[in-house]
Amino acid sequence: MVEHTVKAFESEISQLRGLISEMGGLAEVAIADAVDALIRHDEEKAQQVIANDPRLDALEAEVDRLAVRIIALRAPMADDLRDVIAALKISGVLERVGDYAKNIAKRVDEVELRAKIEPLQVIPAMADIAQGMVRDVLNAYGSRDAALASEVIDRDEKLDSFYNSLFRALVTHMMENPATISSAAQLLFVARNLERIGDHATNVAEMVYFAATGQYFSGRVALGPEGRFST
Repeated sequence: MVEHTVKAFESEISQLRGLISEMGGLAEVAIADAVDALIRHDEEKAQQVIANDPRLDALEAEVDRLAVRIIALRAPMADDLRDVIAALKISGVLERVGDYAKNIAKRVDEVELRAKIEPLQVIPAMADIAQGMVRDVLNAYGSRDAALASEVIDRDEKLDSFYNSLFRALVTHMMENPATISSAAQLLFVARNLERIGDHATNVAEMVYFAATGQYFSGRVALGPEGRFST
């Protein structure tokens, strides 16, 4: 009976991880497709990104149900409990990442005069960083890799720098090219969405770090098991 219970618990944890992995994959693809649709002015692809969003919502609900079931029936402790709680929180974050990708896709038909907005070319670089952060933080979750989670957190600073530079470039562009103000303003929203995706990936990385180590992330210095500082 005990062996059966342990196997059932391991199966449920594996299923939970699989759901999170599926959500992460969908979120990553949504980011890439939304930005590609924006650059290419591909309204059909943009609509597909929007149409796919309910799948992420459904997966989040499935994670919620499974996590509650595991907590109620298995009473996990220590590492196992941290894993379940992390999955519960991560699913909500990934659903939000999908919403940001959807918001980008909704702006595809509102951005005109693309050839005249030079800062637009920075958007794919921002998207690559944000997409990579989502991918790597899910890899960190799957392998309980605290070091990779920490690296993802550090990478957020680069994405913030891109956002700040692009913000200044777009504001300058709007002042010099009044005809593009409407489209450039939409690109500011797109850039903000990508920056927020990075923030959410950072939040997930902090959860992964805690799930893997039992310690809260505190920059490059973390508290050791005896309360001592270690680098």
